[in-house]
Amino acid sequence: MLVVFIIGTAGSGKSQLTAAYGQLLGMSKQNVGVVNLDPGASKLPYSPDVDVRDYVDVGTVMEDYGLGPNGALVMASDLIADQIEKISHEIEELNSDICLVDTSGQMELFAFRASGPYIANELTKEPKAMVYLFDSVFSVNPVNYVSNLFLSAAVYNRFSMPQVHLLSKCDLLPKEEVNRIADWSANTRMLEDSIDQKLEGTKRLLSRNMVHAIYKLGLRFMLIPVSAKTNEGMVNFNAFLERILAQGEKFTY
Repeated sequence: MLVVFIIGTAGSGKSQLTAAYGQLLGMSKQNVGVVNLDPGASKLPYSPDVDVRDYVDVGTVMEDYGLGPNGALVMASDLIADQIEKISHEIEELNSDICLVDTSGQMELFAFRASGPYIANELTKEPKAMVYLFDSVFSVNPVNYVSNLFLSAAVYNRFSMPQVHLLSKCDLLPKEEVNRIADWSANTRMLEDSIDQKLEGTKRLLSRNMVHAIYKLGLRFMLIPVSAKTNEGMVNFNAFLERILAQGEKFTY
């Protein structure tokens, strides 16, 4: 079994991508398991095979600990770690070729708490990859794009596993805007030119220096534009994931 974590900022389309990609894999006759790792999800566009809400209920956490919604989400995310052995056993019983893990809507609950890497490591010992979503509408502005670039670098630093980068919800932008953002990920000079043209003062200086710092580390985050609504780019995304996780073969064993 191969495990793919879907991660990104709130509203970047994690759950929709999980649903669309799961359907694509299912259509190609691959055995797909889908895991909801968001304890605060109220509605999902897919039926999870394993649901963390069966183990940790945010409403109960609010009552038991006298917390508000945000505090309860933080507590619930940490409580998941206490149930990781049971959750892991349930995932193993799926006997899937590939398991898609839809992470918390608020990315920091999974990515930037101590429990996140522990959960990712203990969920299963099978090969894993991280799929990081760049929200296309948010990333149109160079300063937002660079901020997302830094967040993705921080996630890579936290989890140290193969990472794929998608430009999500690309159906919401004109094609030329999508291509421009994708070009930024492939060509540093084009990104720096856009920073110089559209930003001023401190924002320009910080953005340029942040880009230089990331590239000095040898990190490259090539974006694959995708749409969970139209399925644009999903085949390219799947092919790339197959290359890094299954040496170009289908996930089915």
